[in-house]
Amino acid sequence: MESSTMATADEVLLETDDRMQRSVEALRRELNTIRTGRASPALIETLTVEYYGVPTPMNQLASISVPEARVLMIQPWDRQSIRDVERSILTSDLGLVPNNDGTAIRLNIPVLTEERRRELVRLVGRKVEDGLVSLRNIRRDSLGGFRSMERNKELSQDESRSAQNQLQEITNAFSSQMQEIKQEKEAEVMEV
Repeated sequence: MESSTMATADEVLLETDDRMQRSVEALRRELNTIRTGRASPALIETLTVEYYGVPTPMNQLASISVPEARVLMIQPWDRQSIRDVERSILTSDLGLVPNNDGTAIRLNIPVLTEERRRELVRLVGRKVEDGLVSLRNIRRDSLGGFRSMERNKELSQDESRSAQNQLQEITNAFSSQMQEIKQEKEAEVMEV
């Protein structure tokens, strides 16, 4: 019976690890949309465009390239959608002004002011805090699972304590990973 009980605790730990890894990846994707002083396709590729009444991600409607360090070029595959793409950029919170030449849209990425950089650092902090909250929620769910297994006599007290210690180690590892991501993004935003 002991090997099967450990398998259930191990399964919970594996699922926890997987869910936390997905939270870290979601945070990375989220932070990629925060503007730095450089042009990056990640800045706009998930921006939704109303394309024939259907909200569609930008990267499914157009090719996005970086012809210069501070310029993004968007070339819609359907020229009829160029106005929709332009409208989507204007209504986004990116603060960028599209230059439409009829076949492509150029976005000049302006140099960030010191005040805007500080604003973006605060935004990064909020997004990382949201990520840390998601890790704590995942941890809470797993902890509840261990306690339930212990109540149902599927785990001994010692096994439950051991699993909880492993859970805390996993949580700490992913939390520090998020903190490292935060520091990297803040340095990137503050870079002139």
